[in-house]
Amino acid sequence: MSLKELLGEDLYAQVVEKAGDQKIDIVSNGQWFPKERFDAVNNEKKELKSQLDERDQQLSTLQKQAKGNEELQNAIEQLQEENKKVSEEYQQKLEKQAFEFAIESALRDAKAKNIKAVKANLNVDGLKLSDDKVIGLDEQLTALKESDSYLFEAENDSSPGLAGRQPHGTGNSAANLPTAKNPFSQDHLNLTEQGNILRSDPEQAKKLIIQAGGNPAIYGL
Repeated sequence: MSLKELLGEDLYAQVVEKAGDQKIDIVSNGQWFPKERFDAVNNEKKELKSQLDERDQQLSTLQKQAKGNEELQNAIEQLQEENKKVSEEYQQKLEKQAFEFAIESALRDAKAKNIKAVKANLNVDGLKLSDDKVIGLDEQLTALKESDSYLFEAENDSSPGLAGRQPHGTGNSAANLPTAKNPFSQDHLNLTEQGNILRSDPEQAKKLIIQAGGNPAIYGL
């Protein structure tokens, strides 16, 4: 069942209007993916499929004309080799795409604040996709949550009776609040606040830069 069938035309139209051009619905696992990412993968798949179909047609045409013609036979063999190469590359790309989507889906389930930033901290070479599950990812995420918990949403953002209270020894600056508006992110870019954090707390600045998907080295960290 598609999302439109599930919601009905009126509610679906409201969802599409709210999402605009930025997202496209993929409901097989309940997640939303960026529209530009989906379009890029889908167009690449269509392009590769078109190449395979074109070569298959060429082979079919030549096979009908090649009887008793050594030159055409050689041409067919060459095309067969090229077709085999394209097929292998096509399969590799599909496997890579499936691998990337599986990782990103798992990171969303793990409540990663920034998919790109968390992926940068993973040893992707040590991961393997098997039956739609990324083997070795759970162990890496567990370790990462312990060492860099700021990269993930808190399990419980607030506790009863503690609303509005600040932990001892902390202030209201973004340097002490990783979950506040990040002045290094595109959505909340603030050069003045960046400078304040870089001077007062370089370590926290580094965390915020990574959280925003940036490179701390650019800031001299």
